[in-house]
Amino acid sequence: MVSAYLMIKTAAGRSADLLTAIEEQEGVHEAHIVAGQYDIIAEVGGENVYDVVHAASTDVRDLEGVVDTRTYICLD
Repeated sequence: MVSAYLMIKTAAGRSADLLTAIEEQEGVHEAHIVAGQYDIIAEVGGENVYDVVHAASTDVRDLEGVVDTRTYICLD
């Protein structure tokens, strides 16, 4: 199992709506609205690195209102 944290920056006023959409994406274990440089942090997982990258770069990144993402793959 590969795990990663996905930092998500949203368009103004879109965090609450996007939180629900992100939580429904395959591979997302949990997500939270946070204060700071990014608006949402999500924990994602999959059988291999490809699954995690796909969840981050395609599934979440393609949601309308997502402005930027950063993916941090866990090494332990």
